[in-house]
Amino acid sequence: MNTILLNKISDVRQNIIEWKRQGLTIGLVPTMGALHKGHASLIKKAKETCDKVIVSVFVNPIQFGPNEDFDKYPRTIESDMQLCNEIGADAVFAPTPKEMYGDNIRLSNTDLTFVCPPYNLVDCLCGKARPGHFDGVATVVLKLFNITTPDYAFFGLKDAQQLFILKRMVKDLNLNLTIVPCPIVREEDGLALSSRNTYLSQEERENALSISKALNQIKSLYEKGITDVNVLFDTAISILNPNIEMEYLEFRDFDTFEKVDNIKQNTLIAIAAKSGKTRLIDNIII
Repeated sequence: MNTILLNKISDVRQNIIEWKRQGLTIGLVPTMGALHKGHASLIKKAKETCDKVIVSVFVNPIQFGPNEDFDKYPRTIESDMQLCNEIGADAVFAPTPKEMYGDNIRLSNTDLTFVCPPYNLVDCLCGKARPGHFDGVATVVLKLFNITTPDYAFFGLKDAQQLFILKRMVKDLNLNLTIVPCPIVREEDGLALSSRNTYLSQEERENALSISKALNQIKSLYEKGITDVNVLFDTAISILNPNIEMEYLEFRDFDTFEKVDNIKQNTLIAIAAKSGKTRLIDNIII
């Protein structure tokens, strides 16, 4: 099959109307492009679940801070289209910022309606270091939901805080769709796949491998009966490469997102760290 490329909201809606007229189920895979095997796993899961699959490719300006990598974020629409075509996605929606947000706005919450998730969910982990980030994420994802009206939307567990926030948004705003979490996809050496991995030098990449090693050691110790967060935290720190600059390592109940003192089933152990100048995130869920 040939994946169609759509740049206009009106064209997406026209296709959606026809698919729904035929009684077909629709799956959405929201991405910022630079697609890799992790994205491919989401698209494959969508194909298994739904009759029609649309992949959005949009580097969303309102979720980037003033000193972040919006301008240099990789944009690879040709290879993205090729991957989607090989897997069998039905359409790629690749709008411009103007198409998504219109003319003459500064893309701030002074002149654009934003979705603002609960403060206690965003003022921690990635949100603490990136104020406004999750407002931008929730806003663009709600727009994508409204444009594509999917039955299912597929998100990777690597962005665990994002996943939790979006599931909460769907519940709180009574959205008529199901969010499907999908497992983290890793390289053979354990590094979690990310579009930002392309920024890493060979040495930085080797140093970054200590991130997943630290998480795996926490899991191993838990399986041996050690649940005290302080002990597990110190162990993880001792494993991290000294050239890795850790931003956070936190233990949270993945049902409530509250901090825990002792880990148990469904505990999220999440880390963010820099290798060189590249910010990486990873996690495991017990």
